[in-house]
Formats: sequence, structure tokens, C-alpha cells
Amino acid sequence: MSDNDKNEGLTLQEQNARAIAEADFSEDSNQKNAADLEAVFDVPVQVSAILGRAKMPVSELLDLDVGNVLELDRKVGEAVDIYVNSRLVARGEVVLVEEKLGVTMTEIIKSEK
Repeated sequence: MSDNDKNEGLTLQEQNARAIAEADFSEDSNQKNAADLEAVFDVPVQVSAILGRAKMPVSELLDLDVGNVLELDRKVGEAVDIYVNSRLVARGEVVLVEEKLGVTMTEIIKSEK
């Protein structure tokens, strides 16, 4: 059975809990399981998907009006950055989900410790 089959129909939180529970922790590391981490499941975090950035003088900013186009530093189709609590954690593609925008993660960024 593939990982996709095991996770079908599960919420993202349930998928994460399953992945944590099934993770192979070494004897030397602090052995944690899903029950140990359950206390933090309800801690709110801020998730942001950054489409791009723009720099301009205040004078140009004040001249912006309805209908003006703000040119960003990214190209069409280029991956967007996904931040959790101001920390880059992934990159992804913008998708449409029932009339709303969403992001599909295409790359997980490993943290450097």
C-alpha cells in the first residue's frame, strides 16, 4: 500500500500525526511519538504564501490607484514561497480550489541547524 493510499480521506492533521507516529526514531534521539506531540496540535501558527515582492519609493506607492498593476519580482509559473511563522518551510504552485486560491507544496525546505 502506498503512502497516498494510506492517507486518502485523512485530514492534513491526521496525515501529519500518522507520519510522526510511523517515523523511525533512533535510540540516541529523544523518542517522541504522536501522543507526545498532541499537546501542540492546537497551537496556532501563521502560514503565508508569498507570490512575489516589489520595491518602490513612497512617491510611487502613493500614486497607485485602482486598476494599476504592481509588478512583482517573480515570473508566471515560478514557485511561491511558503512561510510558517516567518520561516521558509516549502515552495509550491498556486492552484484554484473551489473559487479560492490555494498552494500545492512541491518542495519541502530542510532547516539548517
